[in-house]
Amino acid sequence: MPLRRPYSGGPKNPEIPIRTASLALVIAAAPLLACRGTVAVVATPAMPVAALPGETRVRNVQQLTHGGNNAEAYFSRSGRQLIFQRQEDLTAGCDQEYIMNIDGSGVHRVSNGLGRTTCGYFYDNDRRILYSSTFEHDAACPVRPDMSKGYVWPLGHFEIYAARSDGTELTKLTDDKAYNAEATVSPDGKRIIFTSTRDGDIDLYSMNIDGSDVRRITSRIGYDGGAFYSPNGKQIVWRASYPVTATDSADYRGLLAQRLVRPAALEIWVANADGSEPRQVTRIGGANFAPFFTHDGKRIIFTSNHLDPKGRNFDLFLVNVDGTGLEQVTFDADFDGFPMFSPDGKKLVWASNRNAKTRGETNLFIADWVQ
Repeated sequence: MPLRRPYSGGPKNPEIPIRTASLALVIAAAPLLACRGTVAVVATPAMPVAALPGETRVRNVQQLTHGGNNAEAYFSRSGRQLIFQRQEDLTAGCDQEYIMNIDGSGVHRVSNGLGRTTCGYFYDNDRRILYSSTFEHDAACPVRPDMSKGYVWPLGHFEIYAARSDGTELTKLTDDKAYNAEATVSPDGKRIIFTSTRDGDIDLYSMNIDGSDVRRITSRIGYDGGAFYSPNGKQIVWRASYPVTATDSADYRGLLAQRLVRPAALEIWVANADGSEPRQVTRIGGANFAPFFTHDGKRIIFTSNHLDPKGRNFDLFLVNVDGTGLEQVTFDADFDGFPMFSPDGKKLVWASNRNAKTRGETNLFIADWVQ
């Protein structure tokens, strides 16, 4: 789907990117000349903010960004840096990929400033990064979808790229003119899992770190996206929305033919890393997305609006892998989403509208995690 960014005015539904990979055989990685290296950004130092009443799971909360749209921040393997997507101007431009230190310093852009990017991720001991971009299809920002069809996400022409962590040596890993995005890497650094429309549906795929050996790992009709590996690499967790009635199926297929998807009810699922033995974790209704395993692999943190009848308020929740023990983690009145734990499980980073100075502003926050 289009960009992965939390609500920024209008319906408070998350725009979540879909990670896809090319189903074609092994793709030969070809270096690209478009990347120009890093571009430094003037950053405001991290600022301490108070946790909200009820937020007993987070301590020493720090606001890392101050303005614009900032989301999908993911830790480096060392736990010392974050890669994230950012739209500096809320009224113009679109998301690009940035890296910063976990104290908010050293912010610099690592994507080439063209098209729209999403879903950055570190690998190779933080020497390299992945992200998805539309820049080869169109250097301009993608046109927003026609909302006369209701709230829909466009499935743009995203491809997955790899680069050095300074943004140089950009290499394309997928090349099938489909939606290929939401790529993350297995703990051993050998496999990439992502979402793609290459076979006519929105499914999860995995491939070798160089883009070879592409395997389709979900096949149920519907939307599968936003997958992450468990800490031991044996399981995956993702969000899914599957048509239930014949009317749902017709609506889904009709929109998919127009490269659109309607994010209906999203629930959290887990499976073995190869996609076998899929199991539904949540059955709570609403939009549940951005799941991530805790350090011990026994629980999942995720974003949900299921407590708000209007679907506008998103918070973070924690649940056991078997679906029991649901617990609310954040209590903001607006949007909290895209949580990720540091590799040692001691810190949590997430995106939030809390403390915003401008309507639609979304910033990144980091805190110590309380077990």
